Amino acid sequence: MCNRARFRGEPETLFGATDQLFSERPRDNRFDPQELRPKGRAYVIREGEGGRRGWDVMTWDVLAGQASWPMTNVRQLHLPQWRKLAERPENRCLIPLTEFAEFTPDKHDLGDGKPPLKGEMWFSVTDQPVFAVAGFWQSNREGGGFAMVTCDANELVAPIHPKAMITILRSEDCDTWLRGSYEDVLKLQCPYDAGAMIVRGPVFPTRQPPGA
Repeated sequence: MCNRARFRGEPETLFGATDQLFSERPRDNRFDPQELRPKGRAYVIREGEGGRRGWDVMTWDVLAGQASWPMTNVRQLHLPQWRKLAERPENRCLIPLTEFAEFTPDKHDLGDGKPPLKGEMWFSVTDQPVFAVAGFWQSNREGGGFAMVTCDANELVAPIHPKAMITILRSEDCDTWLRGSYEDVLKLQCPYDAGAMIVRGPVFPTRQPPGA
């Protein structure tokens, strides 16, 4: 399941958003919105009062630590706890990304005398340098937490992670995700065109094979 992603950018007028933040940008050194990890804070796009669309800063864990592990990805939108968020436009959001990662199913021997480990496969979208992922959010004691919505894996992602992939939206579907009905949302929960995606890897950020 996607627990590593990147957004190479800063708040701007993407997907109809204004370039103004709903909440103040964090000033501490631990805030790194370019590298998304569970429990980390990231930029999301949502709509506020009066349909004003802008940016916010939230934690990638929609349950804010109330589960045994960070709740970063959700697929079963029919379950009561998720439906109550998914069916309310005010609780939906877009997560802007430039690429996301899945770990290889098998471990690799790098020939460096250390134990084999899984590599990272990084996926990006060729027809959208910055793409929007469907998500929803809720307020919590930390301010706000979000989750990415997943769907069936397409033929590019399935060999690496057959169970699911994040729901990437076409640019023309972003308005529907934020403002449409619950039935509209379910129709958008489908895999992105594999022909419009590329993958690179495996990469091993913590170790390098000899001679690399």
